[in-house]
Amino acid sequence: MKARQLIDNASFGPDTLKLIGQAFDEAWASIEKNIGCDQQREAVRLKLATTLLSVASEDSRDVEVLKKSALEAMAGDYRWQNLQSPAKH
Repeated sequence: MKARQLIDNASFGPDTLKLIGQAFDEAWASIEKNIGCDQQREAVRLKLATTLLSVASEDSRDVEVLKKSALEAMAGDYRWQNLQSPAKH
């Protein structure tokens, strides 16, 4: 899977990568049931991975904080995109 490869190949130490991977798995488990088709699922997984990497640092030590930060950033981005898009009727 591309999303998991993105995380596994990121420029963090092995301990931090392990935490990021765990945060990714837990975050995905909490949202996957809300995602439709396979193509959409892979796009959301990739977005989750990139968002998680953007909020992580080498000093990251708390899986729950990483997971929550990534999900909040994704939710904020989703709301912003919906505000910018014309209403569909």
